[in-house]
Amino acid sequence: MSELLPLPHAWADALADRIDGAQMRALAQFLAAEKAAGKRIFPPDANIYRALALTPPAAVRAVILGQDPYHGEGQAHGLCFSVQPGVRTPPSLRNIYKEMQADLGIAPAGHGHLDHWARQGVLLLNTVLTVEMGRAASHQGKGWEMLTDAIVRTVAERAAPTVFLLWGAHAQRKAGAIDETRHLVIRSAHPSPLSAHGGFLGSRPFSRANAFLEAQGRAAIDWALPPLETDAPRLL
Repeated sequence: MSELLPLPHAWADALADRIDGAQMRALAQFLAAEKAAGKRIFPPDANIYRALALTPPAAVRAVILGQDPYHGEGQAHGLCFSVQPGVRTPPSLRNIYKEMQADLGIAPAGHGHLDHWARQGVLLLNTVLTVEMGRAASHQGKGWEMLTDAIVRTVAERAAPTVFLLWGAHAQRKAGAIDETRHLVIRSAHPSPLSAHGGFLGSRPFSRANAFLEAQGRAAIDWALPPLETDAPRLL
């Protein structure tokens, strides 16, 4: 594959004047070379833009920024912090569930699949959209940041008040593009077990996000994840 799959139509239109075509072509060539060298890249091509496909620009009510996809077998499917059905819930997501229970009284889901959030307008965006298997951060600095910077700017320039949940220093680098007089930016430590006790746990991001949205006349987000329609066992 020498070309990336096209962006979903709504995002392609919104980003048309912001994307550096040469940089995107260079990124596609890099990914093609990595695959030609026998390296396994996650998520699968069809899921690279899944967050954008499930949450078009006009639907965005909140943005959660991650870093890069999970690099383990079968985990990543294009939504930050989310894993595919039947995959064990990762430690960072377990901490997200722990904070959600403390904040809203919602018991942890028996799975780590966050499509329900994305379909309600929560853009679950990693700042880098691909990764080599077993090598965290291996695709940083290869061109994805140009695209995800443009996505954040596009959302931030819309009139609709939006919540940006920036967990960790990496995500907080995007804050400069956000007008905090119109949008709510919630900053905290990353939910990773290495940092969650440094300010993520106890930050109450879910109730704060909903309070802001409702105050602005927008619908609150239903953070409770429904059970999956699967016979897979409960994996925590």
